[in-house]
Amino acid sequence: MSESSTPISPGEPDTADALSPPLAAAVAESATDQPQPAPAQHEAAAASRAPVAEGAPNPGAGIDYQYFLDCVHCGLCTASCPTYLELGDENDSPRGRIYLMRSVTDGRLPLSDEVRNHLELCLDCRACETACPSGVQYGRLIEPFRVAMEQAGQDAKPTFDWFHRWILFGLFPYPERMRWAVWPGRIAQATGVLPLLDRLGMLRLLPSRLRQLARMLPPRQRENAQLPEVLPAIGRRRARVALFTGCVADAMFRGTHWATVRVLQQNGCDVIVPRDQVCCGAIHYHAGNSDPARDFADQNLAAFARHQVDAVLVNVAGCGAMLKDYGHHWHDGRQNERAEFAGQVRDVHEFLDQLGLIPPTGEIRRRATYHDACHLGHAQKVREAPRKMLAQIPGLDLVELNETEICCGAAGTYNLTQPEMAGRLAQRKLANIRNTEAELVLTANAGCLLQIMRQAREDHARLWIAHPMELLDLSYQGLQPPG
Repeated sequence: MSESSTPISPGEPDTADALSPPLAAAVAESATDQPQPAPAQHEAAAASRAPVAEGAPNPGAGIDYQYFLDCVHCGLCTASCPTYLELGDENDSPRGRIYLMRSVTDGRLPLSDEVRNHLELCLDCRACETACPSGVQYGRLIEPFRVAMEQAGQDAKPTFDWFHRWILFGLFPYPERMRWAVWPGRIAQATGVLPLLDRLGMLRLLPSRLRQLARMLPPRQRENAQLPEVLPAIGRRRARVALFTGCVADAMFRGTHWATVRVLQQNGCDVIVPRDQVCCGAIHYHAGNSDPARDFADQNLAAFARHQVDAVLVNVAGCGAMLKDYGHHWHDGRQNERAEFAGQVRDVHEFLDQLGLIPPTGEIRRRATYHDACHLGHAQKVREAPRKMLAQIPGLDLVELNETEICCGAAGTYNLTQPEMAGRLAQRKLANIRNTEAELVLTANAGCLLQIMRQAREDHARLWIAHPMELLDLSYQGLQPPG
């Protein structure tokens, strides 16, 4: 880490002094606020804000102002922020971004391209929430603010280009379209043409984001058949659950869903897989396109007969975080219904830990490490359950990963829209993985799997990279991971 990226400690000069001009002057007032008002004083605090210029877009107008006031500027978040660690710029730290958003909301700072760029560079990994001693709910600031930026009017910089319209929004949320779209790549991959084209530099002829996609294509999993609608428990039935399969995860990692189902069956669960379920909406929502995300959410409400199951289970961290936030994202007549649905959502590790895992018996005498997916560890606060599951595999040597809390750079579609920063974080992650001398790398999110797999291939690292459910499934079956 460079000297300039050393995190600022709470005892150092006020953060506004470290902000790069011309933003420093605009946020100085925010950085020197008096002790924050209690929630009961929220209305008075909001009324005291400086007015926004007439006609100017105000992306913070719909955000509960108390979320801004919760930040006490201590700086403990900076050591956990990936972009701050890499750049050492306070504008690219959580507290710096909170200053920027609050200053725009208060009318002290225009929503310029410079401000937008600092906010768009945020991975929304929410590691700052884990580090924050004041309980700042950063996700409830950055997510609606960025949605509102896209809806702010003609002065806002448009981001919905061809890639957003046709790839992120038109392809990714639809697993069947995804499966058809990747077939040329699968053929090129199976015949050795794809890696050859990459070595020869031919992939550079593609647009940069399509080149990234081609390089992220994972090996085809053995099991690709559609999951049945009902899979019965093995032995005494202990629970009845529904499985959320998602979009990219179902297209790229359907074998992981099969492994998850088998683990659930071994633990006495009837598993229901609703046919009418759709994308969770995170791809649209995190890109600032809120209305289609709400449409997906309402379709999922209709698809899951949630009153007939004990829980709705998710094995993809990003999807789980989005589903659990359904009750917060949209304030309309269906908000309570969405909140009720969100209350039934559980990560599969979380659920099995609460149910009580039936230990697998197959020995796997290998060294493994576990990477905390941001939207599992930080957003959902599920950290110990996956480790407890893996620790019950006989013979497994599970070693802790340094900087496991730092994002790998996937962050949904961030590795496509911000490839330079994503690449730096992927290299940082793989260096930490190599230092463990692990043979197996486990993580509970499709995006993390794609990102770490791509970096491992580029660095010629011989690693088996998989979801924890896949390793548990092998142990239940008495099988070994390859390699």
